[in-house]
Amino acid sequence: MDIKKIIEATTNFVRNTLKDAEGGHDWWHIYRVWTNAKRIASSENCDILTVELAALLHDIADSKFHGGDEEIGPTTAGNYLRSIDVNEPIIEHVQQIIRNISFKSGFDKPGFQSIELHIVQDADRLDAIGAIGIARTFSYGGFKNREIYNPEIPPNLHMSKEEYKNSTAPSINHFYEKLLLLKDKMNTTTGKKLAEQRHEFMANYLEQFYMECK
Repeated sequence: MDIKKIIEATTNFVRNTLKDAEGGHDWWHIYRVWTNAKRIASSENCDILTVELAALLHDIADSKFHGGDEEIGPTTAGNYLRSIDVNEPIIEHVQQIIRNISFKSGFDKPGFQSIELHIVQDADRLDAIGAIGIARTFSYGGFKNREIYNPEIPPNLHMSKEEYKNSTAPSINHFYEKLLLLKDKMNTTTGKKLAEQRHEFMANYLEQFYMECK
């Protein structure tokens, strides 16, 4: 199967698999990450097939929707890619990207690194900030039946990985516990540039939010 057919087959697989997914982790989230990953990759020396496959498959089975199982995503992606005869080194690289892309993986000691991981990670982080990031935060908070804001529950800025994974805090806390931190965690020059305006938009949004809460 040539590269074009691999990507076409994979987009069809992902769209079908995520057709009933929560709105912040659905096909359109994948599409935006895929688009941003290609944009960033155009300025980097990388393997574009690995980048595209990892972007398309990075949330194919997100652990937070599967009882916290952090291997179900890499396993699902690997099984699919083997079914269409993708080369094993690419499959293993994609699986490693899926294992290491998330914000919560940053709580662990640094492990696997590659330019392809950095590109897809930046693309995923871009979709977590700015106007889209705000929409996704409240979409997921509603999905989990969380409060929007409670001034009696302050953000936890020193939480452990388990505390982060199990948090039930109001949605507004997520800005301080993750989203506002992402600008300074971007890996690539393009990612850093794109993050600046989105970060500023979130800061302005929060200023307006608190003004309306008075």
